[in-house]
Amino acid sequence: MLRVGLLGAGRIGQVHAVNIAGHMGSELVAVSDVNMDAATALATKFGAKACSSEEILADDSIDAVLVATSTDTHSDFIEAATAAGKAVLCEKPVDLSLARAKACLEKSAATGKPVMIGFNRRFDPNFASVKSASLAGEIGKSELLSITSFDPAPPPVSYIKVSGGLFRDMMIHDFDMANFLMGDLPKTVRAVGSSIVDPAIGEAGDVDTAVVTLTYADGRIAVIKNSRRAVYGYDQRVELLGSDGLLSAANMLENTVSKSTVAGVTSAKPTYFFLERYMPAYAAEWDAFVTALAEGKPMPVTLEDGIAALAMAEAATESAKTGAAVEVAL
Repeated sequence: MLRVGLLGAGRIGQVHAVNIAGHMGSELVAVSDVNMDAATALATKFGAKACSSEEILADDSIDAVLVATSTDTHSDFIEAATAAGKAVLCEKPVDLSLARAKACLEKSAATGKPVMIGFNRRFDPNFASVKSASLAGEIGKSELLSITSFDPAPPPVSYIKVSGGLFRDMMIHDFDMANFLMGDLPKTVRAVGSSIVDPAIGEAGDVDTAVVTLTYADGRIAVIKNSRRAVYGYDQRVELLGSDGLLSAANMLENTVSKSTVAGVTSAKPTYFFLERYMPAYAAEWDAFVTALAEGKPMPVTLEDGIAALAMAEAATESAKTGAAVEVAL
């Protein structure tokens, strides 16, 4: 049984707590948070103990930690946990700084302890099926990828100010998805962004609407579209065009009922947000982590994968500011 300490008892920490406690191969034994009341409430719910992060890292009976704290602490906790001999699953991104993330990789790799980065969308059954079909050659050689990722509403500006920007905070999932589906890192990134949803986001130095074009050394192209506002729900779609056909993953809807009348045909809206859309993916992600540890296999999403997505985010941020295409540099 894998004994697990959870660092972070916020919204995403609560999602992970359910999966840790509900998995037959893991046990949630400790929870920490800067808000001790939140840590205590979550720990009590699952029969764990509430304590400090330092206590979790110092506890030799804890085998692994899941890092669900604020982004600016991720690298520090990865380094501290691996140095303490623990396996790590850390929420994205690795860090807000590519240089800092690279330093984290160097330090954690020296310990030999496994680290997995939480790009949960790889484990979504729909996107995973697109990947499997592509690998099987069902559409020939992939040529053009389109990723649509629209949030139903923007987060508070207070969050925007510490998020690292749309490309590092939101689109980083899509950068990883592009790497996952295309099987390679792009050569260049060209981005355009604007603040048209909420002027306050622009005043905070960020964008809320963006399009990125990725070009690959072999001529393939990927296009990513992000918006902080889709009034009809959480819009998550993928299309992969190949030499012999097309693979597509449509939105998950609130229900499967459709109405057909003389006025037209209507159906339900997409699920509202990521918790409703990706709960199965979070569970599959945790299962993959536990299974990899139990079987002594490599992590399915590595720290190097996290650095690759962050490098693309930094390139997109620069491109959006300069208007020029930027080469991806690892």
